Amino acid sequence: MIRFFYNMAPNPMKVALFLEEAGLGYEAVAIDTRRGDQHSAAFRAINPNGKVPAIVDGDTVVFDSNAILLYLAEKTGQFLPPAGDASRGALLSWLLFVASGVGPFSGQAVHFRKFAPGENPYALKRYDYEARRHWGIVEERLARHRWMLGDDYTIVDMAVWGWGSRLHYMLADEAIMARYPNLDRLMREIDARPAAQRAKALERRHPFKVEFDEEAMRALYPQIYAPDPA
Repeated sequence: MIRFFYNMAPNPMKVALFLEEAGLGYEAVAIDTRRGDQHSAAFRAINPNGKVPAIVDGDTVVFDSNAILLYLAEKTGQFLPPAGDASRGALLSWLLFVASGVGPFSGQAVHFRKFAPGENPYALKRYDYEARRHWGIVEERLARHRWMLGDDYTIVDMAVWGWGSRLHYMLADEAIMARYPNLDRLMREIDARPAAQRAKALERRHPFKVEFDEEAMRALYPQIYAPDPA
């Protein structure tokens, strides 16, 4: 059985969605990052980067959410084009677009808006601008296609869903989905799937810490407290 190390952040949630969609048996292992679980020696032995999610599938360890999606899709033969299909290139391109663009810029936008010490208007403007630009590209794609790859629901849609659920929070804009109506359509369609509802229910399995106190800040952003380099 797959061991799935998770919390309720965007990256673990897209993996949870795949596991539920594919009907794979798994053991959910909570990593409470606001309590610093990700820094334990036991978890670092699985993921040297100390980030969730990660999976252990027999003798195989996979970390990085997009690598996990691709690994599980190839393992099961589900939610990806067949080998040799021309749309395989599109899948890899869009999956890595989420991995290298949508996720990091959205994450940095919320970091500089809500958690970085002091004020840095340039950093906030840069990451907010780039996050919105990347989401605009997703919106343009979905204006032409039901799903990110066309007619078929794939791991790319799961990757988009993981981050899209936090968009109003990350960009501090409660009306943000009005700007991205086709993304909103995608999110609502996936949210209505039983697998997505089961993935969201993982939150009830563990009392994750909700406070952003000093313990949480030290666990999540140790660079704030680290001494300046000599």
